[in-house]
Amino acid sequence: MSQLTDNIFQIQVLMESGGLVLWLILLASLLMWTLIVERYVYVYFVHPKQVKLHVNEWQLRHDRRSWYAQQIRQGMIAESRIQLQKHLVSIRTLTVALPMLGLLGTVHGMIQTFDVMTVFGTGNTRGMASGISIALITTMGGLMTALSGLYFITQLQQRVSREVDNVADALRRD
Repeated sequence: MSQLTDNIFQIQVLMESGGLVLWLILLASLLMWTLIVERYVYVYFVHPKQVKLHVNEWQLRHDRRSWYAQQIRQGMIAESRIQLQKHLVSIRTLTVALPMLGLLGTVHGMIQTFDVMTVFGTGNTRGMASGISIALITTMGGLMTALSGLYFITQLQQRVSREVDNVADALRRD
């Protein structure tokens, strides 16, 4: 229990050291991770059930070769693609925005450092260290969360592409 309390305290100190921008990074990364988890739940649990429904509906059709039937098939594939790609643009956008938020924190920290240098000169190393700390912590936070998001969004996009192909293949069977 003591270890958990120490870890929570260290996280609290880190968040206070990073300033407001680090809280924005945390909020954006929580949103990104919520969307990523939602997509994985959809792809692995919800989507297979919807594919079965589409396949059953397709198999119940007597006419599967006419132009009209092929348009229905294309509509089913497009519906699956749309549902699979939902939130991927938002995740990609957050992944791109997180390093920019880190850069914003860097600029904020450096401005704070220069303000200390303007008032106290280079003699106040503690004040300068505070601004540099904000700059480095926010940069690290933005880059770390963006890298993790980049890995998972790439994996999700590849999985979505394969799933769309699988839906098309499943609806081709006679």
